Amino acid sequence: MTRKIKLIVVDDHPVVLQGFAYMLQHIPEFELLADFNEAKPAMAFIAREKPDVVLLDISLPDISGIEACNQIVKSNPAIKIIGISNSNEYSIIRRMLDAGASGYVLKNANAEEIRTCIHSAIAGKTGLSEEIDRLINHPKAKDTFPVLTHREQEVLELLAQGLNSYEIGEKIFISHLTVESYRKTLLKKFNASNVAALIYKASEMKYI
Repeated sequence: MTRKIKLIVVDDHPVVLQGFAYMLQHIPEFELLADFNEAKPAMAFIAREKPDVVLLDISLPDISGIEACNQIVKSNPAIKIIGISNSNEYSIIRRMLDAGASGYVLKNANAEEIRTCIHSAIAGKTGLSEEIDRLINHPKAKDTFPVLTHREQEVLELLAQGLNSYEIGEKIFISHLTVESYRKTLLKKFNASNVAALIYKASEMKYI
């Protein structure tokens, strides 16, 4: 007998959580182990029980789904994370995938789309719902929205908080010269002439 794929769902909206739980429980090859409305208890469960797949909301009350994804993948690289969201913003999708997610589905995806995404992730591919697949593979989208490394995103967020290069360096344990290098790269990627323009453009594109 083929072993069932073990999953958990993490989402802070009760209706969404119930909907996903109901859907997954009615797909024969899946076993829903648990569901959570916050990242921290889910991460403790993941470390202990090692599910095969985590369906993870990108926006959670305690830790962002993107940061939670990054931490889970670093600690448990075999576990597949699939981001779930109402957002089809290219920059957000890209950030989730760059954080280590194996897929991304919209919350309005149907059961077959979600099933296909999960199997794709298990097979080592990127599982995307149909709308997200069209968006992520559209050449213009890639050209319009810069792809950032995890460190570039981190520096960008700290710049948006008003920190200078020395303060950022102390916070993330790198030299201020390295921070300056990241800052210049960010200005170039966003085609911005100064930090104020950078923050404005990044905010408009939903990077921060």
